[in-house]
Amino acid sequence: MKIAMTGATGFIGRRLVDLLLAEGHEIQAIVRTPGRTPPGVRSCVWEDAEGALTGSAAVVHLAGEPVSQRWTPEAKRRIRSSRVDSTRRLVETMSTVSDRPPVLICASAIGIYGSRGDEILTETSPPGQGFLAEVCREWEAQAELAGSLGVRVVRIRFGVVLGRGGGALASMLGPFKAGLGGPLGSGRQWMSWIHLDDLVRLIRFAVDRPLAGAVNGTSPNPVRNSRFARALGAALHRPALLPAPGFALKLVFGEMAEILLASQRVLPRAAESAGFHFEHPDLEAALATLV
Repeated sequence: MKIAMTGATGFIGRRLVDLLLAEGHEIQAIVRTPGRTPPGVRSCVWEDAEGALTGSAAVVHLAGEPVSQRWTPEAKRRIRSSRVDSTRRLVETMSTVSDRPPVLICASAIGIYGSRGDEILTETSPPGQGFLAEVCREWEAQAELAGSLGVRVVRIRFGVVLGRGGGALASMLGPFKAGLGGPLGSGRQWMSWIHLDDLVRLIRFAVDRPLAGAVNGTSPNPVRNSRFARALGAALHRPALLPAPGFALKLVFGEMAEILLASQRVLPRAAESAGFHFEHPDLEAALATLV
């Protein structure tokens, strides 16, 4: 089948492209810059997106400015625009296509819940507070507008994605390999993570399974940050005893430090209820496959 995709050159998009191509599907990437396309994938710029969407079995929307940067006013504008405005533009383009995709799978993030301590969070939990929560609410609201076009909308709320070659793990490996890793802040905050391969399998699962609405893209076994630090240190055969104080993180990263210190105990109830099976549900075993 033909699948249209934004963000095909990103950390998650590249792995999803590999999976879909291995299954024999045709991928049409919607890109900002012509020529930036994984091997075996056709591409078009946003201005010509109608052609990519026409006749597609699904559209997967992964594009977005990285949030792991200092949140200057300009960075906040880019983060919001790359998610909210691009989703609005995508849905508007879908409305002009007669043979439109019947499914829109739109990335979101567990940042929508804000920091919630030990509270167990599922897809029915209300949104929280903060910049990322606001962006995610607006982002998902734009995606849901596709429902009025008769499109099934799936909003996958990504947790901390662990995979080779990018994402959160890539930024952690240097300090931990040097024996300088450790918990962030108190270390008691909950960390909801997912193996990259499970996340791309969940996206693929959502293409032709009866999922709709919010879906938490997280492992069924969230851990406290202190346990994550110990597990990563053990996987690398390094100590993980040097905590990074919260005040130091705020000095270095500014407001962005809130996502490093946020406590989000998220469970993937919707995915499990739909019959999705996690191949990497446990942290220590997942890290063993990655490092």
